[in-house]
Amino acid sequence: MSDSDDEILMLSSHALAALQQFKQEENDRLEQFEALYKESETQFDQQQKVLSIDAFKEDWQLSQFWYADETAKILGQALLEGADEDTVVVIASAPSVYAAIKQLPEDEVPTKHIYLLEFDSRFEVLAGKDHFSVYDYNYPDMIPDHLRNKCHRLLIDPPFLEEECQTKSSQAANNLLVIDRSGMTKSGDCKYKLISSTGERMQHIVKKNYPDTKMTTFLPEHKNGLSNEFRCYANFECKYWTFQ
Repeated sequence: MSDSDDEILMLSSHALAALQQFKQEENDRLEQFEALYKESETQFDQQQKVLSIDAFKEDWQLSQFWYADETAKILGQALLEGADEDTVVVIASAPSVYAAIKQLPEDEVPTKHIYLLEFDSRFEVLAGKDHFSVYDYNYPDMIPDHLRNKCHRLLIDPPFLEEECQTKSSQAANNLLVIDRSGMTKSGDCKYKLISSTGERMQHIVKKNYPDTKMTTFLPEHKNGLSNEFRCYANFECKYWTFQ
C-alpha cells in the first residue's frame, strides 16, 4: 500500500466553497419553511402570495421539474378563465402552476376553492393546510373526501411518462371530477374543464384515458430545459390555445 492510499482526500478551495454555498442554500430554505409554519393563519396567507416555486428545490427522484414561469401562469389562467366563486379547482402534481396562481392579482382569481394535490408534503406551506392534500398516484382511490366528485376544473400532470402512472392518474381524475359535467358558470362558460400536461409520446394513452380531450397548440416549457417534449391536452379551446 502506498503512502498516498492513506492520505485524506481534500477538496479544492473552489469545490469546498461550492459545497458550503449549497449547504447554506439548503439551510436558508429550511429556515424559510419553519418560519412559515410558525406564522398565524392571517399572516401565513400573506406569506403564501410572495412564496415562489423557486423556494422549492426540484427532487428529480420524484420526477419534479418546475414549469417555466410563463407556462405556469398560462396554465393557471386557462384553468380559471370564466370561473365563478362556486367553481372548485384542483391542481394535481403541478405545484408550479399553483404557485403561479398565488402570484396573480386577486381580481384574476374568481374562486377561493383552489386545491393542490401533491406527493411532496413541503407544499403545504404554499397552499396551506386547508387547501393541500398529500396525493400518491399509486393510490387513485385515496382522494380527500371533501374533493371526491366535487372538482369542476382539473389540471393533472402525471409525474412519470409511463402508462401505469398515466392510467392511475386518470383514475384519480375521475374520482375528483364532478359527475354532471354539463353545468355553466355565472359568466356562461363551461364549468367543467380538464387539462392534462404531459409528454408528447403519451398522446395515445391520454386519448384513451381522457377521450374528450385533444392535443392543443400550446407547448409547455420547463425551467431547466427538460428534454422530453411536453404537450398540453385539454377538452376546451381558449385564448391561449386551439386544438391541433
